[in-house]
Amino acid sequence: MRVVYFGTYERGYPRNTQVISCLRRAGVEVVERHEGVWESSRHKWTAGGGSALRLLRAELRLALRGRPRDADAVIVGYPGQLDMPLARLLSSSGRGHTPLVFNPLVSLTETLVDDRRRFGAGSPPALALRALDRLALRCADLVVADTEQNADFFAELGGIGRERVDVCFVGAEERVFQPVWQPHAPFHALFVGKLIPLHGLPTILAAATLAPEVRFRIVGSGQLEALLRDGPPNVDSTRWVEYEHLPEELACAGCALGIFGAGSKARRVIPNKAFQALACGVPLVTADTPAARELLVDGESALLVPPEDPSALAAAIRRVSADSSLARQLAAGGRAAYEAHASEVVLGRRWRGLLEQLVRP
Repeated sequence: MRVVYFGTYERGYPRNTQVISCLRRAGVEVVERHEGVWESSRHKWTAGGGSALRLLRAELRLALRGRPRDADAVIVGYPGQLDMPLARLLSSSGRGHTPLVFNPLVSLTETLVDDRRRFGAGSPPALALRALDRLALRCADLVVADTEQNADFFAELGGIGRERVDVCFVGAEERVFQPVWQPHAPFHALFVGKLIPLHGLPTILAAATLAPEVRFRIVGSGQLEALLRDGPPNVDSTRWVEYEHLPEELACAGCALGIFGAGSKARRVIPNKAFQALACGVPLVTADTPAARELLVDGESALLVPPEDPSALAAAIRRVSADSSLARQLAAGGRAAYEAHASEVVLGRRWRGLLEQLVRP
């Protein structure tokens, strides 16, 4: 089987690198047809004039290269909403039609309106983003979501049948994330990620205030990072750690923190950081959401706490810090859940199976 991974997708983003890695491990030949737009900045989707011009040039170069030849399927990677109309046109040009798969991960509407709040809800830009999301989803023969909850959401957003949306977990890139957990004293709880409302930084800082004897480490930047300036004294932070060095951070942490926001998107996603912690065999504490329950069992593979509940989060972290037996149990249970449902071998088979169903006459 031969697949073309197409578009202006962010080449280094885990969802893209991991999908390509999984497919290749499953024996699929993956050819990248890529034009870079988003790699030059840590803060994507700035929506500035420079980005728009780079995007137009990239789309023109992709169009001039014509229809992908000798491909069983075309996959448009994340972020790919702006690539989907062109991908649809090229995959349907000439004789026959090459099946088109969309790997969106998130909607533009939620990313730029709800998460990063660049545009007000109901504003003309927000309505335009929603229309682009809908168009991109409707262009695809198959949309692959990261959870069942998100699959339902994408079907509704695109106005498409649920049978056109399937699910494959995010997983972790195993060339980077392997079992490495060897916690260092003193215990500390580690959060890695963008400091946006989805991730629940205020809840984490409030939990740190309630558990002053526990150290917290925050790795990341974003619109809420000003909250760190007046954060409690048991919190230290850094704005950036290279992706390849994240396992070093995870290896010495007492536990890893997931997301704790209470919005609708938070209920539908399992973030990269959760899969990376599980792959490294690190005890995970994250919000108890419908998406988390698709993979995790409270007390066995993670500790699940109510969203936006600092008291519950502080209590869970205290439990892990005070009970090394529980910590080891969660570490082993989380790694077992990862191996059973989200390893590259498992996800490679899943992706290949979805593609084979799509291209079967």
